Amino acid sequence: MTPEELSKLSRFFQRTFGNATLAVKPRPRIKDSAELYIGEEFLGIVTRIEDEGEVSYDLSMSILDFDLEEE
Repeated sequence: MTPEELSKLSRFFQRTFGNATLAVKPRPRIKDSAELYIGEEFLGIVTRIEDEGEVSYDLSMSILDFDLEEE
């Protein structure tokens, strides 16, 4: 993904979820996806999908069962 795409995606996530600490960062050696973070915490992978000239982005986020436990 280009730096412009990363910036646009970061702003999209910040605006959509109302959190200025969300950031989309490039992945080393992998160009068709990036990593989504909230602060320093990894949230998921954003993959760029191009099909018949149309571009979309897919967010994949794993949630571990212990993350669901209430404190």
